[in-house]
Amino acid sequence: MIVKETDLKGLYELTPNIVEDFRGFFTEVYKEDHFRDLGLPSAFVQDNQSRSKKGVVRALHFQYDPPIGKLMRVTRGEAFVVTVDIRKNSPTFGKYITFILSDQNKKMIYASPGFANGFCALSDIVDMQYKFTGLYNPKGESNIKWDDPDIGIVWPEKNPIISERDKNAQSFKEWLKKSESNVW
Repeated sequence: MIVKETDLKGLYELTPNIVEDFRGFFTEVYKEDHFRDLGLPSAFVQDNQSRSKKGVVRALHFQYDPPIGKLMRVTRGEAFVVTVDIRKNSPTFGKYITFILSDQNKKMIYASPGFANGFCALSDIVDMQYKFTGLYNPKGESNIKWDDPDIGIVWPEKNPIISERDKNAQSFKEWLKKSESNVW
């Protein structure tokens, strides 16, 4: 597996080794000792999956209590994935990076606690898989508006399909006011 830390410290792009032949392919997605040897979290306690139709944007979600890291990959389709650094003491605070994850490139992203994540479904169907370093806590989660001008993400979809929760998400500035103490 090739692991590359991005310009946002704590955000990694992972490219697994793929063995292909006439039958298809095989890859190791997660191996505890390998992750530990690479300096990545090796204890994931919850797996989730979402399915989205083309043009759906799910963004920008994060959990602060307990803070969790996410290992994300697309197992069907193609997605434009965004990760925003929301750690107040980070030199890259408020910056974001985008990735294309797909069932074809088989790349993964690991985002440490302190990143907000979202994606736009580029193909007819996108299955996104998540591994979490902490258990889901609905009272300790939040989201930031997908099109917040203070972040300035350039999304590939101009009129996305958005949930009511994401339509009513707080702004980046509102989140900063609510989180006076840095949880990361």
